[in-house]
Amino acid sequence: MSGPSEGSRADAGPAAPLWGPATGVGSMPGGDARETARAVTGTFENFPYLAELPARGPGADMIGRTAGLLAEIYARVEPSGWRIGDHPGRDTKRARSWLGEDLDALEEFTQGYQGPLKVQVVGVWTLAAALELRGGESALGDPGACRDLTASLVEGVGAHLADLRRRVPGAVPVLQIDEPSLTAVLRGQVRTASGYRTHRAVDRQVVEGALRELTALAPGASVVHSCAPDVPFALLRRAGAAAVSFDFGLLTERDEEMIGEAVEAGTKLFAGIVPGTDGALSDPAGSVMGVRTLWRRLGLDPGTLTESVVLTPTCGLAGASPAYARAATAHCVRAARSLADNPE
Repeated sequence: MSGPSEGSRADAGPAAPLWGPATGVGSMPGGDARETARAVTGTFENFPYLAELPARGPGADMIGRTAGLLAEIYARVEPSGWRIGDHPGRDTKRARSWLGEDLDALEEFTQGYQGPLKVQVVGVWTLAAALELRGGESALGDPGACRDLTASLVEGVGAHLADLRRRVPGAVPVLQIDEPSLTAVLRGQVRTASGYRTHRAVDRQVVEGALRELTALAPGASVVHSCAPDVPFALLRRAGAAAVSFDFGLLTERDEEMIGEAVEAGTKLFAGIVPGTDGALSDPAGSVMGVRTLWRRLGLDPGTLTESVVLTPTCGLAGASPAYARAATAHCVRAARSLADNPE
């Protein structure tokens, strides 16, 4: 398997993108690609993204979409989930077709756009925990399979970013790497197929190295997202992540020191402040009260808030109603405006 070309890395964009004040995480409800692209670009005018529409079925989900990007590795749907196969079947073709449809719609609504434009892919460790090998066991338990997945993913994502640059020449591609299973992988908490035991913890240096290969595709413009507790901020910084995306409501006091160090080192925070499923939304100023309070406790300059923080929902919105998804995304934009107007 060939690795990513030198050109794909060299053309990965400037060292630091001009982050917008708010953006989405990934998935949206419904199945209409054009309507979703219209809504996303209309709401997040300064930081749009390529949405996922998992309601369409297997291949439109986050694992299926990323499996469709893999180079020379193919996956199909089995009753137990996605399984690696020998050739591209209908599930791979469906995933690639839906991705093309979504890119066509995004391209239509970003004509003349200049600025950050985010795409999401599943990171190698969450992918390895979700994909089954031919025998039915998780790829996570096979170090060789994990190395092959890393190489395949890097090559496929490099091609994906190159396609995005061709379609939207004025965009600065921002690569979001979804790793909700990362903490479980590091702690040896991912269950085997039988469910009776767990896979052993993966060495942190191995985890970091694989992540670094992906963040290198978008130097200065890579975001690692996890909506799980105990996000390993320090490891992600060492792996080259320019930003970390997380559920702000899951932070604990023991996370604060790592966050302070990350901010002082220049790492951006994508703070998930709006629930991903239907519920009551507070006023925009109230939604960012916790962010302001954290800044004060850390002794950070309030003037750096808008430079350091991008506001998002806590996770994807696929499980929300269309009306709530529209309200939640608009709420993030209004909350970001409140934060900019009154960082104190």
